[in-house]
Amino acid sequence: MSRFLLLLFAGLKFGKLLPTVATMLLAVGVYAIAFGWKYAVGIVAMLFIHEMGHYIAARRRGLRVGLPMFVPFAFAWVKLEDVPHDAETEAHVALAGPMLGTVGAIAAYFLAHDQGSGWLLAVAYTGFFINLINMIPLPPLDGGRITAVLSPRIWLLGVPIIGALLWWHFSMIMLLVAILAGPHLLAALRFDKSSPQAQQYYAVSPRVRWQYGLLYVGLIAFLAYMTNEVSQQLAGVSRDDTEQVRAVSV
Repeated sequence: MSRFLLLLFAGLKFGKLLPTVATMLLAVGVYAIAFGWKYAVGIVAMLFIHEMGHYIAARRRGLRVGLPMFVPFAFAWVKLEDVPHDAETEAHVALAGPMLGTVGAIAAYFLAHDQGSGWLLAVAYTGFFINLINMIPLPPLDGGRITAVLSPRIWLLGVPIIGALLWWHFSMIMLLVAILAGPHLLAALRFDKSSPQAQQYYAVSPRVRWQYGLLYVGLIAFLAYMTNEVSQQLAGVSRDDTEQVRAVSV
């Protein structure tokens, strides 16, 4: 009987993992067809590490959260089953994704130089680029959820950034982000910090705001520098590698 219960428990755990594993394999398969299996595994690994940052942070704050899910050529996400209790918790969970994702990109970067690998360098570039884009201060991107702890009105700064990206290189993903951001922009315009709801949800000390503000700006600066630096290094890599990573990144 005890053996049966153990097998049942293991089956339930695998059942929870099945959607993540299935969508991850699907993403690897689709990317492999377009860019080769090495890039495919590397890109999905970068996305997985990023999403696990959110997952771990949410669990540490006592929030129920689902495992990562993947949509090829679109995005990956973890579903928060519990709503954050305040803006600081929301910012903490949001920041953890780009933070851990940046660590993953750094690891790929040093591994690429250690092995003299062009494809790993391209994966590192993709990791830095993805995390940088996610720092745009506009929900549903992580940057929008991080800057909420400072003020929702900062979301308005994300509009020209998204607009410039769409003008520079049109992307269906960026267009989807712009559409999903609409209700959040209306909320930012109507934001009243003196309302009881705002005072309750956004009640954080100036010290906490400064901490998140400095972390946010510092991480953006680092990601922007590394994205540009690795892009310059990729100029010396084979033409195929460079074109493939750019295609994946946008």
